[in-house]
Amino acid sequence: MYSHIDCFAGPGGICTGMHAAGFETKVAIEYVKSCVETYSANHPEAHVIHSDIRQVTAEQILPYIPEGGVDIVTSGMPCETFSTAGNTSRSFYDDRQFLFREGIRIAKITNAKLLLFENVPAITTKTVEKHSKELIVDVMKKELAEADYGNFIEVVLSATQFGVPQRRKRFFILASKDPNWKLSAPVPTCDKEVTVEDAFAGLPNVIPNSEKEGTSYTGKESEFSKLMKDNAFWKRDGSVNSISYHKPMKHRACTLKRFALLNQGESLKELFERYTGEEREALQAERILPKKMFIKRNYRLISGEPSPTVTSHCLDEFVHPIYNRALTVRECARLQSFPDSYDFCGGPYLVPHIDRTTQDKYEQIGDAVPPLLAYAWGKKISEILEENKDANC
Repeated sequence: MYSHIDCFAGPGGICTGMHAAGFETKVAIEYVKSCVETYSANHPEAHVIHSDIRQVTAEQILPYIPEGGVDIVTSGMPCETFSTAGNTSRSFYDDRQFLFREGIRIAKITNAKLLLFENVPAITTKTVEKHSKELIVDVMKKELAEADYGNFIEVVLSATQFGVPQRRKRFFILASKDPNWKLSAPVPTCDKEVTVEDAFAGLPNVIPNSEKEGTSYTGKESEFSKLMKDNAFWKRDGSVNSISYHKPMKHRACTLKRFALLNQGESLKELFERYTGEEREALQAERILPKKMFIKRNYRLISGEPSPTVTSHCLDEFVHPIYNRALTVRECARLQSFPDSYDFCGGPYLVPHIDRTTQDKYEQIGDAVPPLLAYAWGKKISEILEENKDANC
């Protein structure tokens, strides 16, 4: 079994996919306590360090890794400063955009054969300063070379190509310490996109504002839903007999009326365009429409298509394709391709987004790397390691 270190580990999306592909995660590093709790519960074999990665020392890591070093370090640093998704965070220029250095530092400490970076595609156009022409990725590549990881490839992959029911593109750099290794990216495995309907197969409806959770599967199945229950594939113990974290959210009556106005593929933006003048004012007076239009809010998913990108704001962003309610934690987890046995035990169900030291269950899921995408990388990295197992690093 190949060895893995998980930097910026989150709730364990990368680890889950890598584990299914045959990797053993030796060490994980994560700053947010609720993510640490979720990660530890699902991956007890890993030594999880709850710390700012910049404070993590070699002495904390080396006792847990093989004497000759690790096979792969993965590093999916926070993407807020690179993202263009409807906020002003991209205009910030702070130390977060240089956190890639921590992945390089951990790789050097652990004598890693390979190093995999993951982030949003917009990282490729972010400059180091507001009026600078120097790109963050160019600094990253320069410092990779200086750290003896100058043999690398870069690629943008779409999660839908690997069985994830979500249109999520991600930028990757795979770097090797050996300059002679031939590197390549995963080849897409899916000719047909997995849809939201496929993703939610077998999950019962839950009624907003009720206390009753959905715990029993319906008879409906899809190949995707079967995979989400297949613990043999995920290399997880036990079997899946009931549903967890399928709890209905509480909605005001006016919010439920707003949801009822939405057709599939529509959001608040379309409602503001459809209702104008006195008609809009009347809906706003009843609080069915808010005073302000939010572009990325209350989007009703389309049953026959993958979902848009799942983010940490997925509770507010998505409406069920059929029912007038927000998604449950388990439904969001399905869109991200987390197995049904995954226990999102860390942290509260909901927490205000102003608190960055805790992530609720929705935020944890939205910020994770889809496990099936990580699995594809794990299989490809296994191939590369097998092809070069006799090489000296």
